[in-house]
Amino acid sequence: MISLAGRDILHAWGKFIFTGVGLGLLIGVTLTMAGVYRGMVDDGRVLLDNSGADLWVVQRDTLGPYAESSSIPDDLWRSIRTMPGVAQAANVTYLTMQVGRGEAEPGGARVDVRAMVVGIAAGGPGTPGWPPQLAAGRQITRGHYEAVADLASGLRLGEVVKIRRNHYTVVGLTRRMVSASGDPMIFIPLKDAQEAQFLKDNDAVLMQRRRSEANPAFNRPGVPGLLDAVIAAQTSNPSVNAVLVRIRPGYGVEEVAEPIRRWQRVTVYGRAQMEEILVGKLIATSAKQIAMFLVILAAVSAAIVAFIIYTLTMDKIREIAVLKLIGTRNRTIAAMILQQALVLGVIGFVVGKIAATFAAPLFPKYVLLVPIDSIIGFCVVLAICVLSSIVSIRLALAVDPAAAIGG
Repeated sequence: MISLAGRDILHAWGKFIFTGVGLGLLIGVTLTMAGVYRGMVDDGRVLLDNSGADLWVVQRDTLGPYAESSSIPDDLWRSIRTMPGVAQAANVTYLTMQVGRGEAEPGGARVDVRAMVVGIAAGGPGTPGWPPQLAAGRQITRGHYEAVADLASGLRLGEVVKIRRNHYTVVGLTRRMVSASGDPMIFIPLKDAQEAQFLKDNDAVLMQRRRSEANPAFNRPGVPGLLDAVIAAQTSNPSVNAVLVRIRPGYGVEEVAEPIRRWQRVTVYGRAQMEEILVGKLIATSAKQIAMFLVILAAVSAAIVAFIIYTLTMDKIREIAVLKLIGTRNRTIAAMILQQALVLGVIGFVVGKIAATFAAPLFPKYVLLVPIDSIIGFCVVLAICVLSSIVSIRLALAVDPAAAIGG
């Protein structure tokens, strides 16, 4: 059996090799698509790990701060800090935006980088929200105009980045600090981040002042300074997106979260709940889309294998008739065709695995290739090859031995 399949493969080795390479590239795309999904899930988990939080306190009835917008007072953390079981509590803001690298050259456009700008509270390494470790440089030590950026942003130490109206010098670099969508993070002081996210621009402030001045309710002669107080309240927004909480050893997540929900009138998520939000809701649509692509690619792979095996079988109809004429059993002929299909699948999988491994680092988003996906993919490829060979086997078994002498 092995000699029959091997001899036939050697007879048409060029067609086998080229078909295997083409099938392998298709399998490589399939493995890469699975790696993209794994990378999206890993990005979400890394985001939660790097936050250093056990609880996320957000605006009530929202899925913030990652899946929805959330806005809570920036002094709420003081009340939370005094709650039983709370070890640390720190404000944080998240804003995904385009940031500018350096200054625009004369006559040219400034280079923009898509990033998540994170505002971290005053403190130091170990404070919730701070980057847990650096790849180069140092942590933020000043209250303004310093930044720590992820290496994926392309920024370098000493480079200047523009966020809204202010410029920040990159003093530190991190690795694998990304948002749930894979955007690199840039950490800046909390006050600067609040200004970037909530403060209105000059034109908006001017228009708001004009509307307030035209409102008779704010121009009472007997209440001096009322207009200025109203304008100050309208143009400022002392808010943050979330409070990150770290609980004390010996306390359970719900044991700490329930009193915060009850007394502070906010929504509190634990690690498991936040992971469910990120994986089950934020990337659910992308996961379904990737799953559809995988099904389509599997169907196309099956069609390619079935077509090439069918073609090879049709090319040797006369040889199969001769084999049947000299008494070769049907089981031997079927095994020959099946082995050819499996060899084609093995060649394709090896080529696909190599292609996916070398192509994964070239993708702009993180692609995570895990061994279990390769094992499942190999089994699926072999199953596709077996199913695709059935048509050719049925054709070979239906050949009349008289065709060998029929001309």
